[in-house]
Amino acid sequence: MSQLSRLPAESLLGAHCAKGTAFITTIACGPTDDDWQWQMTMIGMEQEVDFPAHTDLRRQFVPLDAPVDIAFPDGRVQHLTRFQMTEFDAGNQPRACLPTAPTRTFNLKLRGDAQGELIARPLNGAMVLLAPTGWRWFLLLLSGRAKVIADHRSQQLEANDMLWIDPIPGHPIRIEGGGEIVLARLPAA
Repeated sequence: MSQLSRLPAESLLGAHCAKGTAFITTIACGPTDDDWQWQMTMIGMEQEVDFPAHTDLRRQFVPLDAPVDIAFPDGRVQHLTRFQMTEFDAGNQPRACLPTAPTRTFNLKLRGDAQGELIARPLNGAMVLLAPTGWRWFLLLLSGRAKVIADHRSQQLEANDMLWIDPIPGHPIRIEGGGEIVLARLPAA
């Protein structure tokens, strides 16, 4: 049977970055904390934040509350609207993120051959998720209300609730409601 497991927000610990310009919360990583192949973080920022240099990972990145400008070492600037997804790697590594207003950003970092997918979007009505064998979903409800239905189980979600969804392969997961969501499809542990 599919499993729905809440991730309590109070269980997450965050810290200010070295320069104090952002508040970084690690949401989850796997397969282990010490040797992770994927990691999800949320970063709260009100001013310019430096991107740490990483030559060994790929990053999927999305601004959640306000647009941001991404500055690169060669002088390029990439403007991202709310919920506009982008990806970075060693060949396209940003220097800094400049928010147009206070915002949170969501990051999915992948190392080596690790795979994963990040989605941020409005939720209007119903959507269906599928996951092949060996995959699970993470859901963060940013705003609004939603109900997640898997087999004969369901969970009601309010703004800022987080949920792990471990589906039976081939069994659809239904999300109903209105608001805004962040989804990450990740390898099962």
